[in-house]
Amino acid sequence: MNAPASDYRARFLQLALRVEALRFGQFTLKSGRVSPYFFNAGHFDSGTALAGLAACYADALDAAALTGACRDFDMLFGPAYKGIPLASALACEYARRGRELPMAFNRKEAKAHGEGGSLMGAPMAGRRVLIVDDVITAGTAIREALAIIRDAGGIPAGIVIALDRQERLGDDVAVSAAHAVSDEHGIPVIAVAGLDDLLEFVGENAELVGQRANLLAYRARHGCS
Repeated sequence: MNAPASDYRARFLQLALRVEALRFGQFTLKSGRVSPYFFNAGHFDSGTALAGLAACYADALDAAALTGACRDFDMLFGPAYKGIPLASALACEYARRGRELPMAFNRKEAKAHGEGGSLMGAPMAGRRVLIVDDVITAGTAIREALAIIRDAGGIPAGIVIALDRQERLGDDVAVSAAHAVSDEHGIPVIAVAGLDDLLEFVGENAELVGQRANLLAYRARHGCS
């Protein structure tokens, strides 16, 4: 069953579940926390899956723009590595909708031959740049991306991610990584969906409702206010 276009959160979670980008079980995260769910955007590994994901990103950005939560942007930036196909797919989705957006991405290591450098794509100087990525964990990769944009003369306009886990950075830190980055740099972070949306999604799904208790317990222990 396809959710309506306005319900991009449910469409995203349905798609993530179908391609196994979203899984339930017991997963030890990099932070050491044992999570009842895991999200890996690398499983959006086909043209159909990426196109569906890009449509969800675009719908989330459109919804944020209507509420004033998203600033204007005129360029996309995909941080290496997962951000590269995500930004590429989003640029294609916007082109399909009639909006042409230039994009750029970085290499992990600067290239010494050919054109050289660490950046590929359109120039960022003077442009309002939206970062496209899958998640924000510690925020380190996003801070690096922000530095790259500023060094290239661009203006960071915001960040869009697929999933916000909405959990505290640490036991003594009350905010999530997404909020920390937003507060530190004064730019919006737009998520297609968050843990709250996941809880609603499983609660309305007869096959997944049994996961809700574990998700609630995890949020009670690690969730941010």
